[in-house]
Amino acid sequence: MPRMTRRDFLKISAGVAIAGLLPKTVFSAEQSGASGPALGVAHGEPSRLVAAAVDAIGGISSFIQPGDRVCIKPNISFAANVDCGATTNPQIVKQIVQLCLDADVEKVIILDHTIANAVLCVEKSRIKEAIIDKKRVNLLTLTKERQFTDVSVPRGTELQTIKVAKALLEADKFINVPTAKSHSATGVSLSIKNLMGLVWDRGYLHRVNLHKAIAELATVMTPDLTIIDATRCLTSGGPGGPGKTVTLNKVVAGADMVAVDSFTVGLTQWYNRAFVGTNVKYLVAAHELGIGEINTDKMHITEVEA
Repeated sequence: MPRMTRRDFLKISAGVAIAGLLPKTVFSAEQSGASGPALGVAHGEPSRLVAAAVDAIGGISSFIQPGDRVCIKPNISFAANVDCGATTNPQIVKQIVQLCLDADVEKVIILDHTIANAVLCVEKSRIKEAIIDKKRVNLLTLTKERQFTDVSVPRGTELQTIKVAKALLEADKFINVPTAKSHSATGVSLSIKNLMGLVWDRGYLHRVNLHKAIAELATVMTPDLTIIDATRCLTSGGPGGPGKTVTLNKVVAGADMVAVDSFTVGLTQWYNRAFVGTNVKYLVAAHELGIGEINTDKMHITEVEA
């Protein structure tokens, strides 16, 4: 059966589309009896991290094809010093853009609905460094309600409908690129939390059960690939900083958002405390919805030096 694109999503009801948009899991044949999601973890030289992590799970061609329109969602929501870790490292985004262009995609769209003033966020995040081909790479800041459209959340209890970025729904592929950071309301902000930057009224999620609502977003917005920037982690004072920043020089890649988040949360301490995936309420809620694997013992993790 041909893969359902997000363009198809606009043409049919969300209730029918949901099965085709559930997360994919990459399985490894390298480990006898392995049945869990594959993660690629690269550490070392920051300029080579993305390719190393993605190659460890099959390479970029396992996730995107020539001619695709690809949406890349970093976190550029705050007008913060880029080195503090409140926003995605622009050099990590640049590496992902380069992989996409090398794969001969038609278009790359970098997008976010910022919390602070969009112009300042673009400037402070230095995200324009990732625009390495002005003909094929566009930066889209989502500042107007008309840039969003209503999507039903068939499996939602906190969310029945949500306004989602049209550009995402019109794309063929979606790469989620959060920064790993602390968050005052959820403990940590990783890939599933990063989806809030693709909805119009994120404030609504704070008026219901936030943790469940975040998980429910992941039932209607499914990245083909998640790449977490853990080059420098804002381990306190998040989401906007300033706070304590720990340099890890790591990137974690995978198709299973829950797995990627659950592994990443264990890379460092947050607020001087050790976390595992089950300490993060929205990860537990996502796992209970069947979105992905939370137990790191069931994951096939390939660590490589970049």
